[in-house]
Amino acid sequence: MRQAAEPNELFSLDGLVGIVTGASSGLGARAAGVLCRAGARVVLAARRRERLEQVARDCPGSLAVPCDVLSAEQRAQLVDTAVERFGRVDILVNSAGAARVAPALEQGVDEFAEAVSLNLTAPFALCREVAPHMIAAGGGVVVNIASVYGLVASGSLPQAGYAGSKGGVVNLTRELAAQWASAGIRVNALCPGWFYSEMTASMIDDEKGRAWIERRTPMRRVGEPGELDGALLFLASAASSYVTGVALPVDGGYTAV
Repeated sequence: MRQAAEPNELFSLDGLVGIVTGASSGLGARAAGVLCRAGARVVLAARRRERLEQVARDCPGSLAVPCDVLSAEQRAQLVDTAVERFGRVDILVNSAGAARVAPALEQGVDEFAEAVSLNLTAPFALCREVAPHMIAAGGGVVVNIASVYGLVASGSLPQAGYAGSKGGVVNLTRELAAQWASAGIRVNALCPGWFYSEMTASMIDDEKGRAWIERRTPMRRVGEPGELDGALLFLASAASSYVTGVALPVDGGYTAV
């Protein structure tokens, strides 16, 4: 039987090493800060070097590694750099992603494939890159940033590429969790509702767009920046040591109705 830990110890990431993709802005930058403040050494990955280095300055002990997650070579280099610098990888947060609103008949097959490549294939590939290191170390944690639109349809905000790929992330999470549980690797998905980011700014900043979100959200508001922090830290830490294969919505009730 596991001995109960003190509450503050449950959520500590002291001594652990994390990789966060999409870390130059938005939810990825926020996730990097959460891991850093919880004690982890964080490798920050994104394409925009300047923005990435700014985030790194706010995360003591972190390392900025410019990386296009669509590149197999750069994905491998990212993980190799993390291991060379810190000796291990304990946590992977797959946060890089993109969306485009368009009816399915106006979204070309190539564009759909691009969404799948970034939102689904790249996270899978990064999971495969880190898994051998985690297995050798006796375990690790993957947190895939999915979306409420991986759980429900986007309705009158059509985006087949995004919704399809995020739905794939949710079930990929379950599949990898089942495959790797015996190796000590936990794989979970965080499914945010409407939070402010570069991707959602045009919708939230628009009066009609914000009203649309508020009408569809039982709590009648968008999420505040810090309201994902606790769920992320729960999934990344020992607090969720018996949790794997879960898709956790943080959405103000959006998927409850």
